[in-house]
Amino acid sequence: MVYKFCCLLVVAVTLSKTKKKGREHKECIVNGIREAVEKYSSVYVFSFENMRNIKFKEFRQQFRHNGRFFLGSNKVMQVALGRSASDEICPGIFKASKLLHGDAGLLVTDMPKEEVESLFNAYEDSDFSRTGSTAVETVELKEGPLEQFTHEMEPFLRKQGMPVRLNKGTVELLSDFVVCEEGKPLSPESSRILRLLGIKLATFKLNLVCRWSPSDFELYREGLDLSDVETS
Repeated sequence: MVYKFCCLLVVAVTLSKTKKKGREHKECIVNGIREAVEKYSSVYVFSFENMRNIKFKEFRQQFRHNGRFFLGSNKVMQVALGRSASDEICPGIFKASKLLHGDAGLLVTDMPKEEVESLFNAYEDSDFSRTGSTAVETVELKEGPLEQFTHEMEPFLRKQGMPVRLNKGTVELLSDFVVCEEGKPLSPESSRILRLLGIKLATFKLNLVCRWSPSDFELYREGLDLSDVETS
């Protein structure tokens, strides 16, 4: 009985510490965003597709001397900026806060507007698709020899579901094989085969959604209207 009580006590203390760390982390993000808004002149909300951490880190380097990026919980970032006109940290900045949803982040910077727009609009990087992502096109292999694969790979290809055999030392596909279909999620096998084929279907992109500064507010995303964000 004493042992059970000790275990429960340890669990309770651990959960308490975890919650405290979670609170401290959120407070750190909120404070970091607010300090950046005080320091820099403009706040951008951006969305992203097919995030790749290493490539994003490389992109961020261009702003290392005059800006800060923030990614994480949209709710926490909204709290940092203010969710409405009544609790916003700067006049009108709640409009940017309202556009933080989905895969989104914040850039707070002093870089001239034209340079920021140019860097974001020009950035695009292809990569291999991950399991579970949606195929953007259909990839089909035709029956016949697959000379891009060595004979040692034949067992591995069979394990991925490909109807193959060795024919005089050459890997041969016995029938047409659909690797992936447009609009459908990629299986682990499809993802592996695409990587072996060197086919990159994912595109890591960063899209500007809006810009706030003390003097104005600008929308970038098509289909959005100021009326969508002006009501507090």
